[in-house]
Amino acid sequence: MTAKTDFKLIFALIGVAVVWGTTYLGIRVAVETIPAWFVAAIRQGLASLILMGILLSKNELKWKSWPYLRRQLLISVLMIVVANGMTTVAEETIPSGLTSLINALSPLVVFLGSVLFGLQRPSLKGFAGVIIGFLGVAFIFRAGLGDLLDPNYKTGIMFLCFAVTGWASGTIYTKKYTLKTDNIFLDLFYQFVFSAIIQLGLAFVFSGDTHIATWSLKSLMAIGYLAIFGSVVGYFCYHYALKKVTATEVSVLSYFNTVIALFLGWLILDEIVTFDIIIATILIILGVFITNYKKQKI
Repeated sequence: MTAKTDFKLIFALIGVAVVWGTTYLGIRVAVETIPAWFVAAIRQGLASLILMGILLSKNELKWKSWPYLRRQLLISVLMIVVANGMTTVAEETIPSGLTSLINALSPLVVFLGSVLFGLQRPSLKGFAGVIIGFLGVAFIFRAGLGDLLDPNYKTGIMFLCFAVTGWASGTIYTKKYTLKTDNIFLDLFYQFVFSAIIQLGLAFVFSGDTHIATWSLKSLMAIGYLAIFGSVVGYFCYHYALKKVTATEVSVLSYFNTVIALFLGWLILDEIVTFDIIIATILIILGVFITNYKKQKI
């Protein structure tokens, strides 16, 4: 007998891979004229309004217990405020392709965390994949360590490290404690509301004098795209997939995000794709593949 194909899961996985691959470009366009924390706050605010409309139309917008809200707040802080917010801030100074490439380390961090918290068994090939993946990132910086002395560059890398850690932590927590959610849209609504409030506060604290008149229509349209596809569609697909497969297997899709983001950055933003970046991409993809490959049972 053969297992029945789960087309919903397949579409969810494709959604994660393709949609989030395009969001790096969207973020880069948005932060051209709008401060990063405002981009993040407006994006999640719009996403929460969209979900509120969906939930009201289905009569599913409701209050739940305080423990439930605390779980959503924690996931919101880790996966949206820290991971998405700091990635947005990083793209003010770092190209979208390079940002996605560093974020491609997320599956490797998720693998290590999953092993640490007992969600996945340790294996030789898993650790080999981790080492190869990190070699890929190290390859990027092999001839450019001096660039880290640039305050803007250094700050962007630091934000991305926090972003990767936050994303991996949120993914592991979601898989371990909130797998059996009965309404993904309701979960995301609360997560987006919490994150929008926190990020708006951060925007007023860190963005300095902000002149809305300087915000371009192109940047505002990019935020709209990020809200609809990057947040509502992307996060729904991600959380749906987490209900069906392991955290590491879902996070592995970030290497597809990297390839798509690198291509779009080159095609639309004229970002340079060097030979070093291509080699680094191959190493990271190889590392993630080795970590997650499973031999098919006959």
